[in-house]
Amino acid sequence: MEKKRIEAKRKKLSIYDDNVVGYVFAAPFIFGFVCFSLIPICMSLGYSFTDYSLGSKKAVFVGLENFLRLFKDEVFTKSILKTLQYVLISVPVKLSFALLVAFVLTRKSKLVTLYRSLYYVPSLVGGSVAVALVWKQLFARKGLFNSVLGNLGFSKINWFGDEKLAIYPLILMAAWQFGSSMIIFAAGLKEIPSTYYEAAEIDGANGFQRFVKITLPCLSPIILYNLVMQTIAAFMTFTQAFVITGGGPNNGTMLYALNVYNQAFRYNHMGYACAMSWVMLVVMSIITLLIFRSSKFWVFNAADS
Repeated sequence: MEKKRIEAKRKKLSIYDDNVVGYVFAAPFIFGFVCFSLIPICMSLGYSFTDYSLGSKKAVFVGLENFLRLFKDEVFTKSILKTLQYVLISVPVKLSFALLVAFVLTRKSKLVTLYRSLYYVPSLVGGSVAVALVWKQLFARKGLFNSVLGNLGFSKINWFGDEKLAIYPLILMAAWQFGSSMIIFAAGLKEIPSTYYEAAEIDGANGFQRFVKITLPCLSPIILYNLVMQTIAAFMTFTQAFVITGGGPNNGTMLYALNVYNQAFRYNHMGYACAMSWVMLVVMSIITLLIFRSSKFWVFNAADS
């Protein structure tokens, strides 16, 4: 009996020691999450029901006034529509380019590692201020794109002076940042068994048929992952609009994150900006939920087949 008690105590102590070690290693993440994520999130929810400005000593409770004000704000409505346009165009284009390049780079080649690194670089530097400034010069009146159009005999386009066209350079820049998605697609393509393609080739299927009937279904779980991640990232796009256009012309590139920033730090309406942030959280949650709900119709799962 004593031996059993001693062994039980040793097991408890060993479990306790393991838990302590785990908490010690997890402590930096837990501390960072609580201090820089959880607490600010809770505070922003509280401020969304107040009239609060940076530097003021007291936040005045106004209830749902900030949320009701959103429906009367024309800039808010326009930023929602422009952000949806940006997301609906940039995400499919970005994923299409990423899948196409990944499909090409998974072919056998001695320089395939170098090619993947080169294509991955835009995802690392694409969101930086320096690259945004370069992109601004490319689409300027005397920039590279207008020079090419002029040499081809077309008239130059005032990209950032036209309210309807200004959003498209930002969309093109987002599509150029397909490196991270491409790497994930490439990893997924390498996991598809070659026997599938061999059997399809024996049955007489051409390249397009093999891609549609084998590659896309087998890759659908990864497509779902990239679709969700890139959709969330697109909704939070800020740097491009802030640096390149500043939201102009006539709020033609006023993306939602930039509008929140302006309300919080330019107009000092922190409570109103917090309310906008929570509305966007709800919108993003609904869209993400719809994507997951729709996945049962197009995501292939080998375990269910």
